[in-house]
Amino acid sequence: MATDLMVMMDDRPGALAELGNALGGGGVNLAGACAMTSRGQGMVHLLVEGNPAPAREAITGAGIDIAAEREVIVVDVADEPGMLGRYSERLAEAGVNIELMYVATGTRLVFGANDLEAARQALA
Repeated sequence: MATDLMVMMDDRPGALAELGNALGGGGVNLAGACAMTSRGQGMVHLLVEGNPAPAREAITGAGIDIAAEREVIVVDVADEPGMLGRYSERLAEAGVNIELMYVATGTRLVFGANDLEAARQALA
């Protein structure tokens, strides 16, 4: 199972370092991540494979709140043009709304969707 943990933080120097150090100190190896800022806030998505409890404990132990947690689908893809379109189109044809997407380690796409079961079937 793959889990996406979303963390909201202040947009300031050192915030991402604090999160990264907390995860590293907790022995958490991230399988993927995405971070962006807007209007003074940072949004960080963290991909954890397997048991997400150690990541949760490391994050909250550092005094950082987890804004959301969700199961996601991780798909191995070729590192070539058109992969995002190809896989997104398969989800669209199945009527699945993509709510989250980012690239993970090992040339993999991470999808959060409104209907994970339909998404799994479309991507099988």
